[in-house]
Amino acid sequence: MPFNLRWGILATGGIAETFVKDLLLDPTKRGVTDVTHTVVAVASSSSKSSADSFVERLQVPAPCATYGSYKEAVNDSNVQAIYVASPHSHHFQHAMLALEAGKHVLCEKAFTVNAAQAKILCETAKEKGLFLMEAVWTRYFPLSIQVRHLVQSGAIGEVLRVVSDLSIGEEPETSWDSSHRMVNKDLAGGALLDLGVYALTWVFQILYHTLPRSQRKEPSQIVSHMSKYPQTGADESTTMLITFPTTTPSALSNRTSEAVAMTAFRVATDPDNRGSAGPSIQIQGTKGHILIFGPAYGPERYRVVPSSGSGDPATIQDVHMPIPGGARGMFWEADEVARCLRDGKLESDTLPWDESIAIMKVMDEVRKQGGLVYPENIESTVYPLNL
Repeated sequence: MPFNLRWGILATGGIAETFVKDLLLDPTKRGVTDVTHTVVAVASSSSKSSADSFVERLQVPAPCATYGSYKEAVNDSNVQAIYVASPHSHHFQHAMLALEAGKHVLCEKAFTVNAAQAKILCETAKEKGLFLMEAVWTRYFPLSIQVRHLVQSGAIGEVLRVVSDLSIGEEPETSWDSSHRMVNKDLAGGALLDLGVYALTWVFQILYHTLPRSQRKEPSQIVSHMSKYPQTGADESTTMLITFPTTTPSALSNRTSEAVAMTAFRVATDPDNRGSAGPSIQIQGTKGHILIFGPAYGPERYRVVPSSGSGDPATIQDVHMPIPGGARGMFWEADEVARCLRDGKLESDTLPWDESIAIMKVMDEVRKQGGLVYPENIESTVYPLNL
């Protein structure tokens, strides 16, 4: 029999809606027969009626409890795992709430506001014997898995550089008011934590994660530039140049590898939404390149281009891997959580705790260099703290 995971959902915004819609799809339609998912509780911090409306709108099958507070949801004995879908600013408090209630946790990206908070979450999960994972859904795409395997197999030689971008082409003055989570510093808003984490995801999953765990080394140098949104002071554009002390897949210590990770509001990675501007990610090796097309959070196509001398143009590979069933692809990370719980794991091998912390440390340094400081209460490691 497939392992069934019973979920409680914290928050009823857009990302929670996308996640639940994917959870409700028949897993056999994506070739998954070993795990299934059930949504057994939904909570809104504003009112029970908001949770009721969410359940009705998404046609979540009964029985599904609804709550007007997160504390009630995490204490529901029928819930096995909590999906934290609140703004970044609240992730630490809400994930701690769930862990303290003895629940496993899948917490949306960015994992926390800073690395110190991320470390405490991981330490708490370890002490309590609970599963915890940052919800970077992109890691679990079959396309991502395939690209990582290509790098590890040496298909493009020794990888020396990754260029990664997620920029969305939005004018913040007209797209959002100053209270919107994208630009509101009280909600840890800004391009870096909301979008830049995906650019960093590709940097880390190639230049860090493709190495054996014992050979992974954090960046040796980080140089960045940040532009602020004048109305709120959140970052509207951030560019990072990151140096790793080894290459991949051979972990050569006499060479370094570099990455350029970019994110911005006002310019777009894909301005015409048709891919005309080229790849969003470039993985550059000594024997060729892998080009990733589509948004960094959910690409569906990649191309392998060998270097001259490695073969004739006929060896160029174009691979299309569309998300099945018209879904968004968030079900793959949920499947990973279910398998980890079934197998008694506390963390996912595909995104272990130390890697989430390492990425948070990069964003801490970039914010430090850019002078981006969030309010003290959302940077705090005190729990519980009323936000």
